[in-house]
Amino acid sequence: MSIKDFVRKNTPKFLLDWNRRRKKKKRNSELQQQKAITREELVRNLRDIGIVEGDIVLVHSSLSRIGFLEEGPKTLVDALRETVGSDGHILMPTSPNNVYQLDYIQNTPSFDVLNTPSQTGKITEYFRQLPEAVRSLHPTEPVSALGPKAKYFVKDHFGQLTPYNENSPFYKVSKEGGKILYIGVTLSMAGTNLHTLEDAVDFKFPIYYPEIFDFKVIDEQGQSHIIQTKVHDPAWSKKRKCDELIPMFQEQGALKRVKIGQADTLLVDAKKFLDVMIDQYQKKGVTMYTPKGS
Repeated sequence: MSIKDFVRKNTPKFLLDWNRRRKKKKRNSELQQQKAITREELVRNLRDIGIVEGDIVLVHSSLSRIGFLEEGPKTLVDALRETVGSDGHILMPTSPNNVYQLDYIQNTPSFDVLNTPSQTGKITEYFRQLPEAVRSLHPTEPVSALGPKAKYFVKDHFGQLTPYNENSPFYKVSKEGGKILYIGVTLSMAGTNLHTLEDAVDFKFPIYYPEIFDFKVIDEQGQSHIIQTKVHDPAWSKKRKCDELIPMFQEQGALKRVKIGQADTLLVDAKKFLDVMIDQYQKKGVTMYTPKGS
């Protein structure tokens, strides 16, 4: 375990939150002094790293790490839309919780697909509110999507016991040969696609909390539904070592390091990412909990 991971796992949450706010305030102050990054610059960046028209791109992002964007989140979203074109698709996780899933599910009365805000950053909150965007109806890991087949990516998420299985947007991005961008974040900060392994195989660790929860979700028509969902067990969540998997993905050609604006970025081949996880799990027992194998 790295020193950074050790500190993160053993520091009280209120101190971690305070430190994140402090660093974010400092970064935002520094950004105001910089030359604005334009949509045109980001389009060039995206094309240079290999994003092309017709691509399916799942995007995780940190606004402050990209640099001072001319029009804020709109600049990145517009650049993505121009780059993938009218036949392409953009997806973003729009999770309503920034705590452990168990804490969220035990302390939240309901999930409203139209009105519950995303807690995964300002870019995702801007994106999910676009009139053309559709959001999946899953209470812990909803995904918003744009593109001609946007409904295909999100429609089957409703009622799934776990949010990462073959009916999820995360899995479908892999199935359809999409790409994943981690702009200014890493697998440890935004590793949702790592969880697709857990539902794709007979997973050896009891990573889900024993209780299955009934939870109220409110759909786009304002109708309420009671669905059942599992959540991750925090005891196992604390054991994750996601970033230690990055060298493996690089060696297998599933991931490469690139740059978007000022942000260090991971570009992932989603299908190869899942294939490598399954292969390495079956051969060596590699997981985010056991990155060196069992």
